[in-house]
Amino acid sequence: MKSPKSFLSKVAIKEGIKYLEKDPITNFPKLVDWAGKITMLPSQRHQYEQVIKMWEDKDCIWHDFIERILTEIHPNIRKTLLMNFTINAGIEGLKHISQNKEKYDCNIPWAILMDPTSACNLKCIGCWAAEYKKNDSMDYDTLSNIVKQGKELGTYMYIYSGGEPMVRRDDIIKLAREHNDCVFLAFTNGTLFDEEYAKQLQEVGNVTFAISIEGFEEQTDMRRGKGTYQKVIKGMDLLREHGIPFGFSSCYHSKNEDIVSSEEYIDFMIEKGCYFGWIFTYMPLGKDAVLDLVATPEQRKHMYYKVREYRKTKPIFTMDFWNDGEYVDGCIAGGRNYLHINANGDVEPCAFIHYSSANIKEVSLLEALQQPLFQQYRKYQPFNDNMLRPCPLLDNPEFLKKMVHESGAESTQPMDRENVDDLTNKTKGVAEQWEPVAEELWQQSHGCANCKAANE
Repeated sequence: MKSPKSFLSKVAIKEGIKYLEKDPITNFPKLVDWAGKITMLPSQRHQYEQVIKMWEDKDCIWHDFIERILTEIHPNIRKTLLMNFTINAGIEGLKHISQNKEKYDCNIPWAILMDPTSACNLKCIGCWAAEYKKNDSMDYDTLSNIVKQGKELGTYMYIYSGGEPMVRRDDIIKLAREHNDCVFLAFTNGTLFDEEYAKQLQEVGNVTFAISIEGFEEQTDMRRGKGTYQKVIKGMDLLREHGIPFGFSSCYHSKNEDIVSSEEYIDFMIEKGCYFGWIFTYMPLGKDAVLDLVATPEQRKHMYYKVREYRKTKPIFTMDFWNDGEYVDGCIAGGRNYLHINANGDVEPCAFIHYSSANIKEVSLLEALQQPLFQQYRKYQPFNDNMLRPCPLLDNPEFLKKMVHESGAESTQPMDRENVDDLTNKTKGVAEQWEPVAEELWQQSHGCANCKAANE
């Protein structure tokens, strides 16, 4: 049962959104004022105050970003996402998550990443999903039940990956309708959009997309197949024309880092209509992984600087899944902030960590969160005092090996059942090469503050 304060919070936001729809730019301050009346956690209050500062500073690039949201996104989508993201997934959801972490003595995720299917219409080089069977899938009832159980714990953010989740695009719309209080985001190759589907997305209002693209045409088609880039661009144009919010998802590796990190590329993504950019580094999963694609320490360092630069100069929110560990206190997997459920139902700590001892078809979501491997994650997170070395596979492979062995978790890759010792042996050298570079960067940004604290 929702508390009276929770009910009043929603009433306040709904009232503010009514003013917003009449004249978004003029009435945005009224919405902000309504939101300020809601009881928030200290971290949420800080974020709220930051939004006020951004809006009041008309020379700030984030003022331009907010204006884009207010004027370019379809009204029904803007209204629905503001409500679901701000209140359900944000203020109220985080309170329930915090309470349930203590109640159940385990991690409770803010977001659940799940694969409706392992099937895909592309065959990308080095894709981690290629290690799963192509005929695996979770039926609609299983997917819906995951969301139902998640909401009981406070989780209102659901992310699709695969395979290609748009292979199940009708079910994505059906889930959005059934769970109209949630936010859904799909990582997609962007090749399966059409006019009719765009209209359905406008109607439900709570689905957004991260479109995979590897740079420009040459880089994208190198990994994803000839002609893919042009289909992706067409998909972006269609979504923008219909006011459907989306961002880009780029995997950088040794062959394309210079392009993905370039100002030309970021500007082009903004021009195409992206509101955010997820940046991942290539992970050598599977026995046939292409090790030559692993980014060098200098490339990862370069990406570190470029993402931070763009957050100050470009009206798009860019996120580096590895190099931004300092903002989330290290690794967010293992249910600490998110988890992954593959198309077979295996509940994994992360999309890149294919080990588990729980299947959602056999246990509840809570029981899966309490599995030994997830408790190992909870015990050891963060895996390093240097938050630029957050990952238990790429940066601290000795921890992943230890956790898998101590928990008794097994490989969830049916194609090759990659042994954790073999996997971590591949990344040991990568971690050793990154360590001195990460230490240099960490000392540059945190060293002086640490010395001062020690002296005090």
